[in-house]
Amino acid sequence: MMQTRTMQTGRTNTETGKTGLRQTGLVRAIGRWSLAALAVNSIIGSGIFGLPAVVAALLGKRSVLAVLFAGAAMGVIMACFAEVASQFSEAGGPYLYARTAFGRFVGILVGWMFYLAQTAAPAANANLFVIYLAEFWPAAKEPWPRFVVLTALVGLLALINVLGARQGTAVSNVFTVAKILPLLMVVLAGAAVTIVHPAIFSSAIMTSPFPASAWMKAMVLLIFAYGGFESAVAPMSEAKNPTRDAAFALAVALIACTAIYALVQWVVVGVLGPGATTDRPLAEVARVTMGNRGAQLVAIGALVSVYGYLSAKLLGMPRVTFALAQRADLPKIFADVSRRFHTPWFSILFFAAAVWGLAIGGSFAWNVTLSVVARLFYYAVVCAALIALRRKQPLAAGFRLPGGPVLAVLGVLIAAGVGIAAVLTKQTPWSKSLILAATVGAAFLNWLWARRFLRDR
Repeated sequence: MMQTRTMQTGRTNTETGKTGLRQTGLVRAIGRWSLAALAVNSIIGSGIFGLPAVVAALLGKRSVLAVLFAGAAMGVIMACFAEVASQFSEAGGPYLYARTAFGRFVGILVGWMFYLAQTAAPAANANLFVIYLAEFWPAAKEPWPRFVVLTALVGLLALINVLGARQGTAVSNVFTVAKILPLLMVVLAGAAVTIVHPAIFSSAIMTSPFPASAWMKAMVLLIFAYGGFESAVAPMSEAKNPTRDAAFALAVALIACTAIYALVQWVVVGVLGPGATTDRPLAEVARVTMGNRGAQLVAIGALVSVYGYLSAKLLGMPRVTFALAQRADLPKIFADVSRRFHTPWFSILFFAAAVWGLAIGGSFAWNVTLSVVARLFYYAVVCAALIALRRKQPLAAGFRLPGGPVLAVLGVLIAAGVGIAAVLTKQTPWSKSLILAATVGAAFLNWLWARRFLRDR
């Protein structure tokens, strides 16, 4: 195992290890609050504008408790991520953690799963952007306008991120604030109505127990809604103080997103009552509390939220292929850094092209399915990595999670339990295992190539 330290020298990162000194060319431009904003931006996407209705249909008023339970469950996994991430100053996220803890093959496999999940998710959101845009411009759904919108949507963010990490971080920060403000306005308006004139549920609904299947379905949906934070820990080679800031950013993101999700769910069921099952719950809450202009505000907020989510993924995920190439697990061009802008330009353009291709070729639901099949696997691997890294690197600097090994085991069990629930409730059909098998096969071929490349070199 290579012990690696990262330090800032002028405008570049320098990594030292047994292989000697090499310049990454990247700039440490992401501060702790920007990293926290990136994590929030990576979690809150399009789901918040439709998911409250689905969960309310399953559990009614008890759906608020489900949101809190899911936040607590995801908090265990995020706490494990916080300790593991704080031990690394390089790019790569879950790929790097798995490779260090369990070896090259597991690292490459996690890298492929990670990339699959976090490429399909923004592609799904890009499709949703077109759907929301059609509220103002109906022709947006037509083939050629859709092609132009998706190309401009992804292309502009790719250009911004190629021009520099500071520019990409600034855009992520702006969109984080811009997406939260409309949500807070809806929450405040809805809270006033909920407190004064709460919606009335029938006594039968309030007293009858909900079946276990309804709770399982709700928890699976909500666990996935809290996902995406892992892409925020991928660009650690551009964080100003990764050892200190990783745990801080994940803690802020968990608290902020749990509060926002719970408050949104509360006002949806409080204002709409049994009518909370509408397909546009936040728009309906805004219409009831603020009139038609409020509903338009929510539609604009959805567009901002989706675009902000895309900006976070374009900032974080290209650093995964960059990290793979740095360790000779991908062709070296993926680690090529622009001398002028100090960004991994090829990895950024490659990721943008992958998102664009999936968005053009697939629907929203198709891309969501691609995204969710891989997350639980690498969540479990990173939780297990906490135990392995404590044994391998007992003196490593970074955040130490109290009761870490116990929480790591609990995190693995949570990931496994959600996976079983997804299968039992048929939210992840067995046919989707073909996608998983293809990904594992690609990772295996990648591993064979990496071994041969190193042997030949």
